[in-house]
Amino acid sequence: MQLNNLIKNNRKKIRVGRGIGSGRGKTSSRGHKGQKSRSGVSIKSFEGGQMPLYRRLPKRGFKKFNKKEIAILNLKKIQEIYEKNKNELKNSVDLQSLKKNKLINKKYLKLKILGTGELKSKIDISAHYASKQALVKIEKFGGKINIVKK
Repeated sequence: MQLNNLIKNNRKKIRVGRGIGSGRGKTSSRGHKGQKSRSGVSIKSFEGGQMPLYRRLPKRGFKKFNKKEIAILNLKKIQEIYEKNKNELKNSVDLQSLKKNKLINKKYLKLKILGTGELKSKIDISAHYASKQALVKIEKFGGKINIVKK
């Protein structure tokens, strides 16, 4: 076996712009004048002034069309909200009361409770989802959690 067979491309590299005798001298196979003959020019997606393909096609991807808007609240945040708005909430927290008092955005359709932080008072919570840790902490303080099914 010869060494030449091991080399993938065993042809000699063409060195452009090395004089008339090379066959690739003077203009170095770039033709005469014009934008493409100059160095440092890249016109990859230019279509001669026509609206480029990447602008003709609609934008899509990385945006869920059927995204479920779920408000996620930790116990710590619920305690803060409850302390600030005791008279409006009256020992119960649910999605409608939070929306009505403008404590969360009206775009949210469901409420999810997570267990970070501690509760200091007895609160009744109505939510669509709750973590196991949140359930344990709420019941420890004598509160109730009602899981709404929709």
